[in-house]
Amino acid sequence: MTADVFYETERCLVRNWAAEDAERVFDIYRRWEVAKWLGAEPQAMESMDQAHRMVQRWGELNVAEPDTGRWAVERKADGVVAGTVILLPLPDGAGEFEVGWHFHPDSWGQGLASESARGAIAWGFARGLDEILAVVRPDNAASIAVCHRLGMTPLGRTTKYYQAELELFRTTPAPG
Repeated sequence: MTADVFYETERCLVRNWAAEDAERVFDIYRRWEVAKWLGAEPQAMESMDQAHRMVQRWGELNVAEPDTGRWAVERKADGVVAGTVILLPLPDGAGEFEVGWHFHPDSWGQGLASESARGAIAWGFARGLDEILAVVRPDNAASIAVCHRLGMTPLGRTTKYYQAELELFRTTPAPG
């Protein structure tokens, strides 16, 4: 592995992107079952060139903006990139940070999203964040379940972010 590790979980290395990840990125983001949940206007990735540009850009941003993350989640067991975990300022927000996850369908249902997102939340709190939000499309039952597994508090629906109606969740550091 050539990329920098930001944190580890029991089963994953959460690391920066490397050029050799582009093929897997394309395989994740070309799938409508993944892409339909992302952004203001969901769109599946259409080319390997887009994947190469995304890997390069996210890798550079992870270095240039060290208090944010757009990280590769690599399974320790086999070295496969299972997906992405993010910790970023919310667009149209006032400095609020969101945690998010985008995983390949072959990694769904294994607890990897919860595990890597829990690590991202801890990483953010260790860097001084006093709350972290998650925004989820209302019909994305799997991601809503991840928010509940993370112990996030549901705050209801909002239209503040991504120009879409989303379920809003919040977590804060444990007292003590």
